[in-house]
Amino acid sequence: MATVSVRYIVDDVGAAIAFYCGQLGFTERMHPAPGFAMLTRGDLRLLLSAPGGGPGGGAAVAGVTPAPGGWNRFALEVEDLAGDVERLTAAGVRLRGGIVHGVGGDQVLVDDPSGNPVELFQPTRDEARLKG
Repeated sequence: MATVSVRYIVDDVGAAIAFYCGQLGFTERMHPAPGFAMLTRGDLRLLLSAPGGGPGGGAAVAGVTPAPGGWNRFALEVEDLAGDVERLTAAGVRLRGGIVHGVGGDQVLVDDPSGNPVELFQPTRDEARLKG
């Protein structure tokens, strides 16, 4: 699979780096300026931009400045969702509700320090077996 890039607008790039690297297992690849950083986890490249911090966080064509938040998100597959929720809650990470149980697996939404959602997803055993 090719590397996929996702850009998140964040209020504080340093706080976002600490969250994604410290809590979700990302690796910092580049942090050339206070308004931008590039992190990776597997085939996911996460581009963090501060509002107004260069082309990634700059005003759009319509003059609207990007802002953090919303409901669009990327999903990270995890092996122990309940354990991760317990660890993240103890670390003060904000959850958007509790664990949701579905036919394909269970999920929970957590917010990064700027309020951007990240989905943590644990597939059902049948789904995990089909994947492998």
